[in-house]
Amino acid sequence: MKPPTDVNSGPARGTDVGSEPSRDVDLSATARVILGMIALDNRTGYDIKTVVDKSTRYFWAASYGQIYPELRRLEQQGLLRGSSQPSGGRARTVYELTDRGRQALGGWLASPADQLFELRSEGMLKLFFSDSLPECRVENLAQMRAGQERKLAQLDEIREHATEMHDGPRLTLELGTGLTQFLINWCLETESRLAAESKTKE
Repeated sequence: MKPPTDVNSGPARGTDVGSEPSRDVDLSATARVILGMIALDNRTGYDIKTVVDKSTRYFWAASYGQIYPELRRLEQQGLLRGSSQPSGGRARTVYELTDRGRQALGGWLASPADQLFELRSEGMLKLFFSDSLPECRVENLAQMRAGQERKLAQLDEIREHATEMHDGPRLTLELGTGLTQFLINWCLETESRLAAESKTKE
């Protein structure tokens, strides 16, 4: 991730940076979320975090502590344009993509680079090391399944509004639902198989 641009050396607030190409901008993980969310018309830090908590957090999280500094950094780099639009007596900055920002987002979306896929699961980590305590393996799988069932219930609630979604979020929801259902089914089948194997050993 590139270091923040010095405020005094960046472009003036609310200005684009000519026609300087931006397709090779090295966007941070949080910057990708922000540019994409603003392209979907979520234009304040609060709006971005609210939508993240209901959507991308299942596979690509972003916190307030990441979003607000990155908004300022992207503005300094000329990828966003911010304007003060107070609401209800409270300060509020509304952002839009500049030409450079749209080019940077498009450059990342079109990038042929290998796509990062990370899965962090304590349940899978316990399963990996379960040879040290095999008698807890089935219970660990049951806990994993219960967690995925809770997640599926949350996704089902979101799916009730699928007709109101853009195509990208809707397709991503379908993929996430399918992956979650697969994990539930795998845990159920494996629990049954291990239980049957345990009985034959008795």
